[in-house]
Amino acid sequence: MKITSLLFSFLLFFLLHSGSNAQQPANRVLNYLDYTTQSKPERGFPLFENGDAAVLYVANSDEAGVKRVAKLLQKDILKVSGVEPRLVISDTIPGAEHLIIIGTIDKSPVLQQLAEKGVVSVDDVKGMWEATVVTTVKTPVEGVQSALVIAGSDKRGTIYGMFDLSQQMGVSPWYWWADVPVKKKNQLFVKGGRYVSESPKVKYRGIFLNDEEPALGNWVRENFGDFNAQFYDKVFELILRMKGNFLWPAMWGKAFYDDDPQNAELADEYGVVISTSHHEPMMRAHVEWDRYGEGSWDYNRNADKLKEFWRVGIDRMGDNESLVTVGMRGDGDEPMSTNRNIELLSDIIDNQRRIIAEETEKPASQTPQVWALYKEVQDYYDMGMRVDEDITLLYCDDNWGNVRRMPGEEERQRIGGSGMYYHFDYVGGPRNYKWLNTSPLPRVWEQMKLSYAHGIDQLWVVNVGDLKPMELPIQFFLNLAWNPDAMGTEELDAYPGYWAAQQFGAEHAEEIAHYLRQYTKFNGRRKPELISPDTYSLTYYNEFERVVTEYDDLARNARVLYNDLAEEQKDAFYQLVLFPVEACANLNRLYYVTAKNRLYAGQNRVLTNVMADSVEYLFQKDQEMADYYHTEMADGKWNHMMSQTHIGYTYWQQPEQNNIPETQRIENKSSGELGVAVEGSEEWGPDVSQTLEMPVFYEIGKQSGYVEVFNRGTIPVAYELEVSDSWIVPESLEGQIDTQKRIRISVDWKKMVPGVNQGILTIQGRDDSVDVLVKARKFAPDELQMIQGFVETNGFISIEAEHFSDKNQVDGLEWRVIPDLGRTGSSVTVSPVTAESRAPGDEMSIDYPVHFTDTGEVTVYAHFAPTLNYTGGEGFRYAVGFEGEEPVMVNIHEDETHADWQSWVANNVNICSSKHKINQSGNHILKFYMVDPGLVLQKIVIDSGGLKPSYLGPEESPFVYH
Repeated sequence: MKITSLLFSFLLFFLLHSGSNAQQPANRVLNYLDYTTQSKPERGFPLFENGDAAVLYVANSDEAGVKRVAKLLQKDILKVSGVEPRLVISDTIPGAEHLIIIGTIDKSPVLQQLAEKGVVSVDDVKGMWEATVVTTVKTPVEGVQSALVIAGSDKRGTIYGMFDLSQQMGVSPWYWWADVPVKKKNQLFVKGGRYVSESPKVKYRGIFLNDEEPALGNWVRENFGDFNAQFYDKVFELILRMKGNFLWPAMWGKAFYDDDPQNAELADEYGVVISTSHHEPMMRAHVEWDRYGEGSWDYNRNADKLKEFWRVGIDRMGDNESLVTVGMRGDGDEPMSTNRNIELLSDIIDNQRRIIAEETEKPASQTPQVWALYKEVQDYYDMGMRVDEDITLLYCDDNWGNVRRMPGEEERQRIGGSGMYYHFDYVGGPRNYKWLNTSPLPRVWEQMKLSYAHGIDQLWVVNVGDLKPMELPIQFFLNLAWNPDAMGTEELDAYPGYWAAQQFGAEHAEEIAHYLRQYTKFNGRRKPELISPDTYSLTYYNEFERVVTEYDDLARNARVLYNDLAEEQKDAFYQLVLFPVEACANLNRLYYVTAKNRLYAGQNRVLTNVMADSVEYLFQKDQEMADYYHTEMADGKWNHMMSQTHIGYTYWQQPEQNNIPETQRIENKSSGELGVAVEGSEEWGPDVSQTLEMPVFYEIGKQSGYVEVFNRGTIPVAYELEVSDSWIVPESLEGQIDTQKRIRISVDWKKMVPGVNQGILTIQGRDDSVDVLVKARKFAPDELQMIQGFVETNGFISIEAEHFSDKNQVDGLEWRVIPDLGRTGSSVTVSPVTAESRAPGDEMSIDYPVHFTDTGEVTVYAHFAPTLNYTGGEGFRYAVGFEGEEPVMVNIHEDETHADWQSWVANNVNICSSKHKINQSGNHILKFYMVDPGLVLQKIVIDSGGLKPSYLGPEESPFVYH
């Protein structure tokens, strides 16, 4: 099928290809049922009105965790209504005009009686995993006028039903963890009817507290004394409010079971499934070996002691709902050995399962287990090692958000299923990233949807570091895990707005969503810990300046909104929005000013030392923002949480303290000397042997540029501008500079002839002068009328992937735009991601119209998300070619090395290239062909001889259609 656009314009591009906020209900992506209303319905149930609240009832025989959460629901209703409802925990149902009956189907006699009498129906959820039914009932028993029944198929189903109601009332999951205020309501009702929340699509869904020093660790010790039950009580509640059910506890010198025996008891009461991390087998924290182990952590030499150590872990676990990690890595989360001894690791797991069976007194297959294919352990599996069918295979990303391997058909048939261990935080090469959120939601969505499409639905766990400040991606991850099918591209695009409305209300939700999208997109370009004065180009495409300006604009506008918010919203807004925006804007400007200082020092600019002073100011400002976060915001509740070092990395490991970037200082001359630099050139004058040259002006595209005049001393310098041709138009012809000034240069197209026009702009100082070559390309009228597509200027064409003109696709396959997934725009991929590979052909391609002003060899650079070779095959391929040309096939993983991978993840892009010949100038069609699914195309840049080095590539080229 071929789909052709009627209008060849960017307006149509946006109509066809951009993600729309098509207003799927927020509950669809935030995972609640949406049955409450503030307007009194004809049929319905009053939660609270006129100063009265419905009574809460839980059977005495129900789960302890249900009773605990019922008390939290009681507090939530108080927060919203100002009225504390009566909570009755009893064997008999209380008399009440309006009663909320809460219960687990097989634990509540009242629910069972109501079901037997046909008053409520629970058959469709009974026996399911974590399902909930909510229904309104008139006079369910004598003495009760109306009831709201919240029935869970199991303990968590009941708990989710209660927290579902809290969320609808307006209690954010982050009310405590991010100080999100609860908006008061005078009345609230449940609309009459029956509402069902079916089982989640992913069985275990949770987080991993990791790399928790110094931030989380110091905060916990200051507020709770240790990682004890008082602390974990807050963590468990948060997980359940987001309908998660799983935790890998903190493990840097921490031992969940050993630090506080009540930790495990409380987890089991809440219904949070506890496991131990990928390198901590048999329910024992690694630090426990330091505390109690004897001998070396070496199975070859110390097997008996290790078995005793593991036996204690399983015995201590008891009947608590758990997921036991099996296998073994080396001491300190390192490889067990330099070789891959399959026989040894197989023997280890066999003995671990024997211990599990003996200690639980039931077959090992009846205790859920997981084997993490993390780092080198995946090699064991790739080399043929297999484990029992009931063990869940936990696949892993590369620690940078790119999945390493997907299960094949054989693995998808396994009883234990498959899981995914993902990262929002990491300690390791090419560099730690632990400070702020750097995981754009579109990439998380794309990789986790990819995982789900390949059958990974048993366990999703994500490394969240200190928990704060990962609030947004944590909730997104858990919301997505509940039902990946419900989260399409439209829901993805709308999610930040829905999330912002949940925290701050609808009034500013879209504006806040913009800040959330943008700062995570900017951080996703390159982790803050990896930014340096050399990351972005100071010279070409105004890149560094554009990056900093974008962030500064974001920070300035977010600050304006902060000042306008109600006082009770400011602490939450600062944590969730303003601090990450302002802190990252400040960090980028810090490195930008450092780069300018070093450039200016080489040119002896008078502002060199001012730039050095600015670096010191911005470095201090970074600390001041952290101090405010720690000591003033929320009355100092979150002291230590922003203490993670992030400035001054010299290799992968973090510095002990933030270190100010090195700057240069010069002795300013007591005279005044003219200096001149021009846009897009590393040369400057007057100390230059050749004429400076500005980028070429084109009649289509950028219409102005600049020269920068600067002082190389402390005495003001007068200057004059002269032009060789009247079509060169400076914004001013003379002036005086104390420090420096940019002078805009434009051209008068009416005063030049078709073709390439060139002239000289001369900047004259007191003793020196500098000549600047100015070129402009004017098109003849008939030539101008013929131009179609993206126009070559200054030796390149740059195109955002989403801006294709035509798409050709076959039944069962489609080209899909993933909104905002990319360093500069949105991305294009093929759906479904499980499609078969195919030979390149016009029937599965997208077209990009381009216009070349010259002929010759060109290089087409395709920018991809750094997708890994997750099938383990020969690598992923695409094809590209101009119309009438044999497509050129490219394998994005061909001959890849570890250094390649480090570059891809540090730069967050994999750039591949192909060579082509343009024999005739004018209009052409560049065709991009599907070969293998799974690739995510972000951008295309065509180098026709003038492409300059930059991090993001040039801005998108001008587009013309008549």
